[in-house]
Amino acid sequence: MKPVGVEALRSLPFLQEADPELLEELADRVRERHFRPGQAMLHEGSSGRELYLIVEGLVEAVRSYEGHEVLLARRGPGELIGEMALIDEKPRSATVRALEPTRVLEISEPDLRAILANDPALLYEAARGLSARLRQADLTRIAELERNNRELAQAYHELKEAQAGLLEKERLEHELDLARGLQQSILPQTFPDVTGANFAAQSRPARQVGGDFYDVFRLSGERVGLVMADVSDKGMSAALYMALTRSLIRSEARHHASPRDVLLSTNRLLLEITQANMFVTVFYGVIELANGALQYARAGHDYPLLFNPDTGACRTLVGRGIVLGCLETVSLEEMTVHLHPSDLLVLYTDGITDANASSGEFFGIERLRDLVCATGELSPQRVCDLLFEQVDRFRAGAVQYDDMAVLVMRMQNQSGWPG
Repeated sequence: MKPVGVEALRSLPFLQEADPELLEELADRVRERHFRPGQAMLHEGSSGRELYLIVEGLVEAVRSYEGHEVLLARRGPGELIGEMALIDEKPRSATVRALEPTRVLEISEPDLRAILANDPALLYEAARGLSARLRQADLTRIAELERNNRELAQAYHELKEAQAGLLEKERLEHELDLARGLQQSILPQTFPDVTGANFAAQSRPARQVGGDFYDVFRLSGERVGLVMADVSDKGMSAALYMALTRSLIRSEARHHASPRDVLLSTNRLLLEITQANMFVTVFYGVIELANGALQYARAGHDYPLLFNPDTGACRTLVGRGIVLGCLETVSLEEMTVHLHPSDLLVLYTDGITDANASSGEFFGIERLRDLVCATGELSPQRVCDLLFEQVDRFRAGAVQYDDMAVLVMRMQNQSGWPG
């Protein structure tokens, strides 16, 4: 074994110039040891001053940190293990275990010190070698600290972004809650109890808060106002615009008998009050319950459907008009139509006709017309339910991209009506 030990010892940098007799003496003192893969040579926290020279194989040094192992280094033939214990005389700072079959030469502290004491030059070389190892360890540690600092800086940056995102999410959720509450306060939960007409409505926003709204309110005499509208935006801004538009229509309806004049005044006030980059489509009609006369104006809104179950006729209420809130001068046409007992008036937003199936096909006005014509004398609420059921069946789970709303009025017979 001795020749092998001498050759292995000479591989150490500080022993390369050593006298052969010193190497022979040291080789007589070393003990050859073998370790199988996974077997520990040194244990973190244990005492010991032995130095190990790796002859064959590969080992790793690991340290425990917060319940995990951190890899410090891997060493192979010609490298030392355990030299730090000779310097600081503290417990082992790491665990060293074999990664593959490993053969080492174990040198005790007294033997190494005795050899070095006999040759000051060797002591100098040993100190220089250990100093280089420490310097390299410091550089490695500095590099590791710099890397950790970069990782911490990146983590801090990501945390700040995440916190900002969380705050923005909380702000948006708070805004949506406010907008949802505002919208719920806008949409009527009950309708006026009047003689001559029954009402029902239903809406479904594409998101938490939609841009569609409807309204039914009493006017002087036996008159009732009907509104179906669609704001171009979503969220809190749309909810505020909805509330403003609804309030303006209600207010102007008490100053003007003409639906056209009501919408023209509403448009002027929207432009005066807001700078929002939004607009609203509106159908506003006034029904005279005494004689069934419906006077209305369309501001760019979808054409309502009027169905008579006695004749089976289903007509579209036409009339020219453009959206409100964009232009100072708008052109609106006022129309009048006479309703009959049992007539069904269906107001809706484009989310109904633009509802799409997974194939991309739209529900369309013809399907809506056919559905309305098949309602017979169903109650307004049942018509609303049936309409949404059919749209859902048509969509078959496809994503809803737009808000949907329906307002239905069924006329009742009254004395004094024509026919």
